[in-house]
Amino acid sequence: MTRDLRPRTRPGLLLLGPAFVASIAYVDPGNVAANVSAGAQFGFLLVWVIVVANLMAVLVQYLSAKLGLVTGLSLPEAVGARMGRPSRLAYWMQAELVAMATDLAEVVGGAIALYLLFDLPLLVGGVITGAVSLLLLMVKDRRGQQTFERVITGLLLIIAIGFLTSLVAAPPPVDDAAAGLIPRFDGAESILLAAAMLGATVMPHAVYLHSGLARDRHGHEPPGPARRRLLRATRWDVGIAMLLAGAVNLSMLLVAATNLQGIENTDSIEGAHQAVQDALGYTVALLFAIGLLASGLASSSVGAYAGAMIMQGLLRRSVPLLTRRLVTLLPALAILAVGVDPSRALVLSQVVLSFGIPFALIPLVRLTANATLMGGDINHRVTTALGWTVAGVISLLNVVLIYLTLTG
Repeated sequence: MTRDLRPRTRPGLLLLGPAFVASIAYVDPGNVAANVSAGAQFGFLLVWVIVVANLMAVLVQYLSAKLGLVTGLSLPEAVGARMGRPSRLAYWMQAELVAMATDLAEVVGGAIALYLLFDLPLLVGGVITGAVSLLLLMVKDRRGQQTFERVITGLLLIIAIGFLTSLVAAPPPVDDAAAGLIPRFDGAESILLAAAMLGATVMPHAVYLHSGLARDRHGHEPPGPARRRLLRATRWDVGIAMLLAGAVNLSMLLVAATNLQGIENTDSIEGAHQAVQDALGYTVALLFAIGLLASGLASSSVGAYAGAMIMQGLLRRSVPLLTRRLVTLLPALAILAVGVDPSRALVLSQVVLSFGIPFALIPLVRLTANATLMGGDINHRVTTALGWTVAGVISLLNVVLIYLTLTG
């Protein structure tokens, strides 16, 4: 039977989509907490971290999508195929821990947004966020991936409007923002926040997920013109999606640096929301909260989708949707129930995510540089060198973070 809408016959715009789903991971509530905290505490000092992290993200997400398109395997499947059972289980456990940290950020962020909008208790908001994310996953299961992509892309646009409005309402000083492009730190806390921002930008679960998203959307094309066209379209897909996500991330920090620096209690999302309302008015603050809610709902569903793909690839078994949702939702609800400061929990969850990045990046670079696996689509030497550089920089930052945590 001839496959409908083969890649060679589809207009270029119809090939876009998987990267927009993956990019939700780059604008989740953990980003809000890390970026707002960075801007409120250090002004424009860490602008360069967001720019560098998003450039890294473009490379990483393209390599992930390329792996899925060329091999027909998701990254978890490709890694699991090269491991014995004990190694696979150990690798899955660290990936599952990362998934839990991811869900913590997303569910807590959604709960905070519902508190800001409707004054709901955080635990109730967390339950609602988890339930809505389950409904979004049911859309994917029942209506297909393309419908899911459209829904998530719509939420991404809401997120962008919610946060970019604040930037338009109060543009930052250009000279100060440009000065933030010079790489530097200011003490241990700035390094901790840089690690949190990095963990919130280059997301391990998005690295695992994108390979499967691209494969499931486009199939496994044999070498030839159709595959080359898919890879070109994928570069555009990743570039546009990461540009939008990067602009949203940058806007969060710039708004905080412009309006919140020196104001007390802006190290929490609730305090930042109140400060934005005081400085820019009720409407801008409302859009800020709506953007945060869309971020929590969309990223929670995408995170659970990634968790299912990780579990299937490494444990080689499918898990019912509700069970998969509960695996990572319950720890997040427990955090809300015991009363841990939610904004601090968000920042620390991003630090945990940064520790999981090398476990995703190192196998990704090795696999896409494997001529036996990738054939003629193997990475260029420069691409491989850049991939190892990204993995090395992130790993080094994590070592420094461990040292500062143990000695601080």
